Amino acid sequence: MLHLSLPASAAALPNMRLAVTIPPQVSRKFQPGETSMKSSSVSHAVARVCCAVAVVLPLAAGAQQYPTRPLLIVAPFGAGGDSDIAARNLAAVIPKYLKQNAVVLNKVGASGAIGSEYVKNASPDGYTFLLARVGSQATLPALKPDLSYKWNDFSFLGILELNPYVCAVVADSPFKTFGDLVEGIRRNPGKLKYSTAGVGTIHEMGPQLLFDAQKLGKDAGNQIPYKSGGEAATALLGRHVDFSCSNIGTVLGFIKNKQMRALVTTTPERFRDIPDVPTAKEAGYPTLERIIGWSALYGPPKMDPKLIAIWGDTLQKVSKDAQWVNATEKIGSVPHIKSPQDTATYVKEQYETYYKLGKSLNIVLQ
Repeated sequence: MLHLSLPASAAALPNMRLAVTIPPQVSRKFQPGETSMKSSSVSHAVARVCCAVAVVLPLAAGAQQYPTRPLLIVAPFGAGGDSDIAARNLAAVIPKYLKQNAVVLNKVGASGAIGSEYVKNASPDGYTFLLARVGSQATLPALKPDLSYKWNDFSFLGILELNPYVCAVVADSPFKTFGDLVEGIRRNPGKLKYSTAGVGTIHEMGPQLLFDAQKLGKDAGNQIPYKSGGEAATALLGRHVDFSCSNIGTVLGFIKNKQMRALVTTTPERFRDIPDVPTAKEAGYPTLERIIGWSALYGPPKMDPKLIAIWGDTLQKVSKDAQWVNATEKIGSVPHIKSPQDTATYVKEQYETYYKLGKSLNIVLQ
């Protein structure tokens, strides 16, 4: 028998030397008449060793080269919305750390469920990812019993950012304060329209929590659902609705250039980019502080723990990347990258918050 010595790890492959030990009974001096048989045995044995090495080398080397092709990040909402912007900001810096481009695919519909299900059913090979949002990954699973996926049907890779929440109207709206808006809703039950990125998204949860706290009933406002936060903001600008509550990132530019007027934010303290806008607590509606948006990166279920670790490490590097941090802050979001383990814990807490909220408000999505 011949013995083949290979390095203990793939990392040692570049410097590997092939060591073949030939037992004494094979390597002894051949006697006359037995040269052909013994040399043939040795030749066959060495040939088998070489075949084995030919298989081992590419496999081990391949394990060190991930990723070997472009990566796909699925944004489950439309262009210009929170998931789309967050996905593109991340995709812009990924090549620095993984040496491959990341492509963003907007797969929209059903309040983010279509894109989410697409990733859930994808191969867990480390090439398809979901730009997860609070609406599609926490509120929808909490409020829709027949949803095709559960909140934990994915591989958690990392929370990316937090999104302060704001309620706004057009600049010349008769509602000058949040209190004015609440009174307008009270005087006109079911008549004032508000835009959302879809049923069950965080855009809907803010108004629903407000209606409940003020004992107005869950149909106090008339929800008009769209396919993204960007479309919801456009609807407000076009005066198709009376107000909109959303993550600040999609509307911050419109607020700064005076096309919209922000009435309240859900941050504990006034948000630095709109310091004149009162917090929910200052406005007299502290329960709204429970609503905050977030983005995360998920993979399909059953991803290899080694791939999850690679992404956890990569996202920690991204958290210190000036380009990513600046792009995230520019849209009004707060960079807040968490580890895969901490992400799982955070998302579980978020799911439970909206599950309890849905029960208390008797909200069940069909």
